[in-house]
Amino acid sequence: MSNFPALPDAPVAEKRPTQQTVHGVVLNDDYHWLRAENWQEAMRDPAKLPSDIAAYLNAENDYYEAAMADTIALQKELVAEMRGRIKEDDASVARKNGPYLYGRRFRAGDEHPVFERTPCAGGPAEISLDVQVEATAYDYFNLGAFAVSPDHQLLAWSADTSGAEFYTLRIRDLKTGKDTGDVLEDIGSIAWADPKTLFYVRVDANHRPNKVFRHTLGSDPAEDVLVFEEKDPRYHTGVGRMRSGAFISIQTGMNDENETMIISTSAPETPPQIIAPRRTGIEYTAHHQGDHFVILTNESAVDFKVVLTPVDAPGAENWVDFIAHEPGRMIIDLACYRDWTIWLERSNALPHVRFVKTGQNPQHAQTITFEEEAYSLGFDPSPEYDTDDFRFVYSSPTTPLQTYSYPLSTGKQVLLKEAEIPSGHDPAQYITRRITAQSHDGAGVPVTILHHKDTVLDGSAPCLLYGYGSYGMSMPASFSTNRLSLVDRGFVYAIAHVRGGEEKGRNWYEAAKFDRKVNSFYDMIAAGQTLAAEGYTSQGQIVIQGGSAGGLLVGAVVNMAPDLLAGVIADVPFVDVLNTILDDTLPLTPGEWSQWGNPIENEDAFADIRSYSPYDNVVPQAYPAMLVTAGVSDPRVTYWEPAKWVAKLRATKTDGNALLLRTNMTSGHFGKSGRFAALEDAARSFAFALKAVGKV
Repeated sequence: MSNFPALPDAPVAEKRPTQQTVHGVVLNDDYHWLRAENWQEAMRDPAKLPSDIAAYLNAENDYYEAAMADTIALQKELVAEMRGRIKEDDASVARKNGPYLYGRRFRAGDEHPVFERTPCAGGPAEISLDVQVEATAYDYFNLGAFAVSPDHQLLAWSADTSGAEFYTLRIRDLKTGKDTGDVLEDIGSIAWADPKTLFYVRVDANHRPNKVFRHTLGSDPAEDVLVFEEKDPRYHTGVGRMRSGAFISIQTGMNDENETMIISTSAPETPPQIIAPRRTGIEYTAHHQGDHFVILTNESAVDFKVVLTPVDAPGAENWVDFIAHEPGRMIIDLACYRDWTIWLERSNALPHVRFVKTGQNPQHAQTITFEEEAYSLGFDPSPEYDTDDFRFVYSSPTTPLQTYSYPLSTGKQVLLKEAEIPSGHDPAQYITRRITAQSHDGAGVPVTILHHKDTVLDGSAPCLLYGYGSYGMSMPASFSTNRLSLVDRGFVYAIAHVRGGEEKGRNWYEAAKFDRKVNSFYDMIAAGQTLAAEGYTSQGQIVIQGGSAGGLLVGAVVNMAPDLLAGVIADVPFVDVLNTILDDTLPLTPGEWSQWGNPIENEDAFADIRSYSPYDNVVPQAYPAMLVTAGVSDPRVTYWEPAKWVAKLRATKTDGNALLLRTNMTSGHFGKSGRFAALEDAARSFAFALKAVGKV
């Protein structure tokens, strides 16, 4: 008997059969109607969702509430626990930028921070932006851009108030604390050229950032100059200001290919100049340092290398290796000061910081090293160019976040701050391990494990196994106060570093693209089986969790190996893969073809995606208990993907286990905004996991 049986009278979505024929294959879809014809309008204003769709989603929400009603007290307990680990009146370590020290702080009880600055010469702190005040009038509020002008007189800031990720930008006079009349809509990234000139990206109706404009403060935005337009829908565009302050950069690219253009900040009216034209499969990121650009690239370097090229002739024909390629050593990030080059690298799923003085041979680079078996490292260079100040943040599954200062000229590491856990935390009570699971083809999959020292490892413990495995995104072995609430209740918490990430280098990512995507799924299954075989848990005691593209991972795994699992938590899951990648009107689809293949043009890609797409592979079999979430305003994974998946599962599966869909009717991909509101989402997931393994 299931630990979490379904309640009677679950909502049943009406079947309205539709068909399309692709490459001679007839695709039947009974639930296509859940995709609102006016989805773009509904994304901005969920009240515009057609009534029949809204009625179905609300019915599923009511069913979810009824099914989880016996966990309400537990959820409140979990929220209180997790909130008790948050320092309510917390503050960052202020950082020098020009004549000010900039930082942020939280007032006790506030969801959102106050950004402030203090003059380096002395004087009282000045509030730059009180986000709590700005957010008061909205159910959802997410701060986007936050960029101080080069003369430190103005602040360009943007906010999304719906969850649809359409941001409105304003300019604040930092002396008066008042916004000027400059208001720009549907904004992406921004960059100051000088105190009067701002470059920004505008998002189109399909939510694609594809146009760069130049705005002169005080002018009519309708008169802003179009500087660049990306006409290939596969490519998204961003702008930034290089640390030296000498150049604006315009980057345009997709997941595995890009190019960079530059504009001198001393002549912002000049047309952008390309550093190196885009080439298939070539990525590069340029940093200015003196008379050179320092470029991180994968050209002839699977795991990336660093090259130098002259500012006045930056083309690829002039690139000279600076930090040579080393297979298996992935260079993740790069920062350039006037006198220093610093980079973050990763090998065997563990990161390291290295640095070298300008003009020195990188073979003589110094390394910042760490001793724990598994840990996370955050790269935090100074916003200033002429400095030796470098910071990094360190944590592990047992060690709360630590902020360190590391003056590069002295190499004397200084702990600036350790995250305070008000309710208390003893790292000695927890154990972090790193094991290796052997996948179906012999690949060794790293698995990071956290458990309480008193948890008996005889197979009786339940396990929450988390995975992602797409776009080269690596899952850090970092500290989380929230997950302690599960671990303290006897759970083993594990992260499977499956192929599709870059934990073991670029080839770890490439090994899970196109027709190789199934490797991610087999890796996740192998991680679960290995955890059971080594006594951390047992078959039928594992709850898997993944969100977005990680939702594809768990959606495929539950189709392939349902008996391994006690439950599935699929957060805004990318599960209707075939239909989405066939629809080039959706915001992300064209850029996704570099990951999955283009099923519109390529019959093999169509067959590959069809073979694993979770929605297309639901079959009559027993499924474990499942919790699925969605957001009506989500532009990344549209709400109808999880809704259709749940509808098809409910009509097809043969078990009596709970199947729950919870749709946030007023927010998007990232759930609720605010540091405390987000705890409610975590509490719901944890309560579900506990109930799925019989702990409620």
